[in-house]
Amino acid sequence: RVVVDWNIGYVTASRDGYVTRKSIGVNGKLPVPPVHITQGDTLVLNVVNSLDQPTSVHAHGIFQRGTSYMDGAGMVTQCGIPPGANFTYEYAINQSGTYWIHGHYNHQNSEGLRTPLIVYDKDMDKLPMKYDEEALIYLEDWYAAPLEERTKEIWNPTDPTSPPPPYPSGLINGINGNVTQVVNMEPGKKYRFRVLNMGTEEWFKFSIPGHKMTVIEADGEYSDPMTVDGLDIGPGQRYSAIVQAMDSAEYNYIFNAMLYSDFIPAAPGLNPRYYTGLIQYKAGAPIKLIEPKADSKMEWTQDIKMQAYDRMPLLNVSRTVNTVAGLSLLSENQAQMILHQHPYMMPSKVPTLFSAMSMGELAADGAIYGPQTDAVVINKGEVIEILLTNEGPLYHTMHLHGHSFQVTEYGPAGNSSLIGKPPAPVVRSGPYPMRRDTFVVPAFQYARIRFLADNPGVWLFHCHMDIHFALGMAMTFIEAPKELQKTQHIPQTLKQMCLAQGLGASGNGAGNQGLDLTGLPALSE
Repeated sequence: RVVVDWNIGYVTASRDGYVTRKSIGVNGKLPVPPVHITQGDTLVLNVVNSLDQPTSVHAHGIFQRGTSYMDGAGMVTQCGIPPGANFTYEYAINQSGTYWIHGHYNHQNSEGLRTPLIVYDKDMDKLPMKYDEEALIYLEDWYAAPLEERTKEIWNPTDPTSPPPPYPSGLINGINGNVTQVVNMEPGKKYRFRVLNMGTEEWFKFSIPGHKMTVIEADGEYSDPMTVDGLDIGPGQRYSAIVQAMDSAEYNYIFNAMLYSDFIPAAPGLNPRYYTGLIQYKAGAPIKLIEPKADSKMEWTQDIKMQAYDRMPLLNVSRTVNTVAGLSLLSENQAQMILHQHPYMMPSKVPTLFSAMSMGELAADGAIYGPQTDAVVINKGEVIEILLTNEGPLYHTMHLHGHSFQVTEYGPAGNSSLIGKPPAPVVRSGPYPMRRDTFVVPAFQYARIRFLADNPGVWLFHCHMDIHFALGMAMTFIEAPKELQKTQHIPQTLKQMCLAQGLGASGNGAGNQGLDLTGLPALSE
């Protein structure tokens, strides 16, 4: 058992070196220190909430098999931990790989409540490649204004125009990317670089000129070794790559981290932003500058080209769930986003999991959760294909809780000539599709993913760009509710946490019985 104590509270920080603002940290510190455990350990995370609002914590990529109530998604699998209260998360972690822990209530992730979770392999001989040492690189975008303020600008009904795009700064290992720490390497050794994008809206490209990177992991799943020039990482995604050190300590080198967004206007010094750090073989050695190839000539990571190391074959589909990356304006000029049938709204009466556990046979009726949850009920053992069609100019990075999934196909959607690009080609996976828990659907493209419903619970599927999530781009999978009711029991402490805040711990989405949804807020129109 590994015990970690978190007192979540406000801190004042100038993380980008420019703007000092109120943020959210742990034990009075920001960045939040990374958590390191070994496969098979139980992580005990004692949380005290010193904020003036509820909070909850999600271990991103951890499946929570048999303990869906520990997933931490606010008002999905639990009520928030109220101000002044405490709660203990227990994660029995039988996975290994590169994950992260972040706030999952009111998008507190965006305000700093996030850190890597590194799960070391119990049996190092089973890895795709052996290595000598590790290096951890976690990347973040950081905005001058809190997410709440930026969302209000978009929702402002008095202004029919879009607000100017905010340009974030980049953080490397929790600090201003312009003053990043040295990465030490020794000649001849192999290093496993674990690289995470813990950002909320923008992408990073990471490379080490002069050094090839051999990818062996995406989002906690091992792949056949695949050599690339660099890693292209969307918000929420992670990669591990083996880097062979030089044979000599005669020179030091640099690494590059480019923060960018393809869907907001380019601006010199703002989009993209370029950051560098030192790969140090010997203190004081001269830096050997290697001119990187043009971006278009670089071989960047593409999950559709990767193959699963465990040779799991392509799953046979039982059912396809059609989803769409939609953006529209309400009648009062307020923006909203949609993923399935309705813009998602965080449940306001009863956590969705508590409804699934308390409604008996009716739990198999998606209507009882309320239209705002956009719930889809799936059966144990089904292979679910999600087809996500994106006919707009925005990119989206999508995360499924409780599962990893096979990435099986990308192709064209909509009219890409609107952004001056030809239709994207259709690209399909090989016979052993790569699995991961967070994928990117580019502008004017569709994507297909597949997963096996083998983990009874209530699982969110949402855009991991927090502002899109806040605007409604999410839905809920109610997985095997009959088996869920038989095999899991919600701890009494979680029920009491709801009741103490005047929220329900049972009943349908409105806290009522049957199909009576009286009391739910009206759907946006």
